[in-house]
Amino acid sequence: MAANKEEIKSAEKSTGVYTLDSGSRGEVKVADDVVASIAALAAAEVDGINGMTGNIGEKLMKSVGIRTGSGSGVRVDIAGNMVRVDMAVVLGYGYNIMETSRKVQDKVKSAIETMTGLNVTDVNIRITGINNEARNDK
Repeated sequence: MAANKEEIKSAEKSTGVYTLDSGSRGEVKVADDVVASIAALAAAEVDGINGMTGNIGEKLMKSVGIRTGSGSGVRVDIAGNMVRVDMAVVLGYGYNIMETSRKVQDKVKSAIETMTGLNVTDVNIRITGINNEARNDK
C-alpha cells in the first residue's frame, strides 16, 4: 500500500544514494540519478511523449533520438524506501493530456518499483510544451 505524505515527511531524507540491500555479501546501493534515469526512460516509452525538459531527461531523450527542450527535467526525492518523482515533459500535439499523463504515471511507477523495490508514492507530471513534430525513435 502506498505511504501517506506524513510518512514521507517524517522519513529520513536520502543523501543522493539509497541502500537497496545490506546483507552478508555486502551492500547494494542506487543513486538518485539512477532512479531518475529509470523514470525518464519509462516515460519515453509512452506514446505521445515527444520529449522531456531538463538535465537527466534531456540527456536520456537525446540518447534515444527524442527532441528535448530546457527546464527542470526529472527530479526524485527518496525518503526511507519511498520515492516521489517530479517530471517535465513535452507532449505531442493531438494527444489527450490526462490520458497520456496517466500512462506516464503508471509506466514510471511500475518501472521504478520493479527495478528497485522502492515504493513510488507520487509521479507528478508537468506539461512544459506541445510539439507537433513526429517523434523520432530510430
